[in-house]
Amino acid sequence: MKIICNLKAYIGVLFLQCLYARMDIVYKAALNYGMSIFVLNAYEHILATLVIAPFAMIIDRKRRVPMTFSIFAKLVVLALLEPIFGMNMFVLGMKYTTATVAATMINALLAMTFILACLVRLEKLNFKSKQTYAKIVETIVIVGGAMIMTFIKGPGFELMQTKAKSNREQQIGNGGTDSHHHSIMGGGMILSACFSWACFSILQTFTLNAYPKLSLTAWICFFGAIGNIIVALVIEKDKAAWAIHWDVKLLAVLYGGIGSTGLASYIQACILKDRGPVFVTAFAPISMIMVAVLSSWLLAEKMYMGRIVGAVIIIVGIYVLIWGKSKEESTNENSGAD
Repeated sequence: MKIICNLKAYIGVLFLQCLYARMDIVYKAALNYGMSIFVLNAYEHILATLVIAPFAMIIDRKRRVPMTFSIFAKLVVLALLEPIFGMNMFVLGMKYTTATVAATMINALLAMTFILACLVRLEKLNFKSKQTYAKIVETIVIVGGAMIMTFIKGPGFELMQTKAKSNREQQIGNGGTDSHHHSIMGGGMILSACFSWACFSILQTFTLNAYPKLSLTAWICFFGAIGNIIVALVIEKDKAAWAIHWDVKLLAVLYGGIGSTGLASYIQACILKDRGPVFVTAFAPISMIMVAVLSSWLLAEKMYMGRIVGAVIIIVGIYVLIWGKSKEESTNENSGAD
């Protein structure tokens, strides 16, 4: 039974990273074609609410607990952290850099989540254990790799695309801009989004103990939709920004609302409740590898040596961190058995 539960968790988190990888590509393509970041987030959370809410009303009708002020406040804060601030800053950061950089830098989310989990006692540190020191050192390594991804560019080279295609992509809006200044600014935005998501994962873990997963997801999408509508109406003065046609913009809304926001949010909630926030964020390199390949082929993005070096450092740091955590859990199980 334990093997089956572990297998379900691994399959779920792998599927989650597949959803996120495709999200990066679709979002970047929509931004390149001039779609408003804020309108995109508003539309996708409206759609996610419409899709999830009916299921939550039916499935959770007997398990739903009364809405207290404490739960209501947590739901509002969760919506502010992830659907509103986190998503807007992430997509805005992606606009000023590339989908590959965005997917790679999001690996810093693990380090941030690990630090916060330690502070709130979701992760326990035993300073008499070598595994604990390994986790701390590798957390620092992961953050260092993210900084290299942001601030060091290095020589560039193309993968799986022609120069003609690359030149055409660079002429499409601000999404094609890859200046060093924009890369730094975009990287800072992505890191701020990662910190917001880390706080979201921690708070969501606690909230799941008091509220059903599906209803929690529906409420977060609902409050996220309200917040993003307000943000979009304030920032986007041009009514044409809300226009949706049969193009990549519509694809981004549909995929974002049903896949990366609706379905992914529920899967993440399920895994968070069973395995905790660090486990969920530990598999981000899988989406990074997918995005690196797909973006070079579909979006004509260049690869840079600094990004590759930073990515390698991040991946090594993440999996040594996972090794330390698994060894610590094995030691705790053996101690409990004794």
